[in-house]
Amino acid sequence: MSPRSAEANEELRAQSRERILAAALEVFAEKGYHDATISHITQRAGVSRGLLTYYFPGKQNLVDELLDRYLDGVTALTDVTGTPDERLAAIIDGVMLLAASTAPVQRITLSLVINPATHPLFAAAERRKEKRVTALEDSLRALFAARGAEDPRTEEVLLRSVLEGVVFKTAVYSDQYPVERIRRRLHTLYGLPAPTADLPLASPPPRATRLRASQAKP
Repeated sequence: MSPRSAEANEELRAQSRERILAAALEVFAEKGYHDATISHITQRAGVSRGLLTYYFPGKQNLVDELLDRYLDGVTALTDVTGTPDERLAAIIDGVMLLAASTAPVQRITLSLVINPATHPLFAAAERRKEKRVTALEDSLRALFAARGAEDPRTEEVLLRSVLEGVVFKTAVYSDQYPVERIRRRLHTLYGLPAPTADLPLASPPPRATRLRASQAKP
């Protein structure tokens, strides 16, 4: 039997890392950062402790990787082309889709941001991504300036506050949150054309008019 090629070995390593990260995300979301252990993660991933620590020496390294990916995903949302209105619509839609399709990531991120004991981990991730976060802010300010806003800086803060609220509500209330209705309301609020199609997500039932955490699916 011939030995595996370097490309095949690299692919196997990448698959192992992704499997470990996926397991870590699930465990952190279920148990929280402090109660999760390396043993929990290795059991969920189906790998040895030695393999996990080869890629991620400690629990914090796993969180750092997850937070870095989260911030990369958020900042990449402004990398769109088109008119100012087309770009704003794409950013709103991108955040809505990201929030609804990655609820477990949002939950662990929120828990790290809010908890005083782990907030420094998120602050450190922001520092590592300082250039991209600053570019995100500047891109949104330029976008609002191009739309004729009197105070682009305030508009940038307002939009991010609204969208971060959407992320929070989606993470907490899961499938109860009326993603599509809120998306269309935001398009109207910013004077954008109505979307021609729904986001590729299952909509909550029409009767779900009140958000209750006790009824949300994890």
